[in-house]
Amino acid sequence: MTDLLTSIQAALGLPHTPIPFTSQGALPSAFAVTDLACASIAAAGQAISELLQRQTGRLPALEVDRRLASFWFSSSIRPLGWSVPPLWDPVAGDYTAQDGWIRLHTNAPHHRAAAESVLGACADRAAMASKVAQWAKRDLEQAVVDAGGCAAEMRTWADWQAHPQGAAVNAEPLIQFIAHDTHNAKPWQGSVAQPLAGIKVLDLTRVLAGPVASRFLAGLGADVLRIDPPSWSEPGVIPEMTLGKRCARLDLQDKTDRSVFESLLKDADIVLHGYRADALERLGYGVAERQRWAPGLIDVSLNAYGWSGPWQNRRGFDSLVQMSSGIAEAGMQWKHTDKPTPLPLQALDHATGYLMAASAIRLLTERLGSGRGGSARLSLARTAKLLIENGPGIEAPLRAEDEGDQGMLVEQTPWGPAHRLHVPLKITGTPLQWSIAASELGSHRPQWW
Repeated sequence: MTDLLTSIQAALGLPHTPIPFTSQGALPSAFAVTDLACASIAAAGQAISELLQRQTGRLPALEVDRRLASFWFSSSIRPLGWSVPPLWDPVAGDYTAQDGWIRLHTNAPHHRAAAESVLGACADRAAMASKVAQWAKRDLEQAVVDAGGCAAEMRTWADWQAHPQGAAVNAEPLIQFIAHDTHNAKPWQGSVAQPLAGIKVLDLTRVLAGPVASRFLAGLGADVLRIDPPSWSEPGVIPEMTLGKRCARLDLQDKTDRSVFESLLKDADIVLHGYRADALERLGYGVAERQRWAPGLIDVSLNAYGWSGPWQNRRGFDSLVQMSSGIAEAGMQWKHTDKPTPLPLQALDHATGYLMAASAIRLLTERLGSGRGGSARLSLARTAKLLIENGPGIEAPLRAEDEGDQGMLVEQTPWGPAHRLHVPLKITGTPLQWSIAASELGSHRPQWW
């Protein structure tokens, strides 16, 4: 546990202060998933604690609850009388090819269409399975990727270390910080109760990692505005991930929408994005352009497979990185089974999200002191390396969730009322709390408050 926390603290430039973790037990896994949850959440809390010390002279105490951290890494919302839509497309999942296992990620309609352009139309998993079985796994992975889709063959950790992309990721830091020469002298407008009040966060991320980061920042008082393209939807995660945010839509191919986006960017303090490394550049909003629009901008980005190497622009998701990096294969050995066994939840996404939030807070702390903006880059594959190299976790069960784990507040969402689990992180004097209920994508206007 301490190894994970000290590694993260070192990457963030935080003091190697012990942080207490309360309650017992861990999620069942080949790896220390609960420890990763606690360490990443603790680091985000410590980043805020350090910011508050710089601004007020007092360092708030922290603690993290192991059970609640584990639960939040899956979901925090508990609907009352309704259900969150399923997370996975019916044909997404693991399949046996001629020579081993491959995972197809088909949640987005265009990703399913890409897989079907290679394999042919598949009405269900049985049809998909019969077609996948005719392929060699590596050939199918490459064909789906070349078609604009998402796939990953199951590799061992040794295979991944020998692969050019695994070698590239292994050479990258957990968090790559880059200082910028542009300045922003905006003073701190926050308080101990809401340290990020007055901070505008432009959230261009989707699905899990980036939205976890912006949800955390919103819970500390930031004004988070999420921007999605006109037709994007991710119904299985929207009730979970839009808490505390306003959600608007813009088409960055449209001239009018581009001018709206540029006005939002001009006033942003923090931009979070999870586009592939070359995507914003192609739209005309590369790193240099973003700094020109918003001097002193704090720019935090993630991708799936790292920022160097042959796959740096490859589409990817947590479940695919688990297949590529050896996690699913190690889980299979751990469980003594004959099929890929991923982590019990999408821990790479969640942990990377808290590390993104911590990185943004560290850069903000720096900017409040020097005025200088900066960037941070993270990847799911590099977080996977951190988890794998930490080794196995403890094998002691968590006490089952009960109603006492839920807050009293009833959140009125568009789908129906809901409770949230209590927050796993306690910061003395600084409660994580969200003033905006979860909402549908595109339900707000694209403007700052």
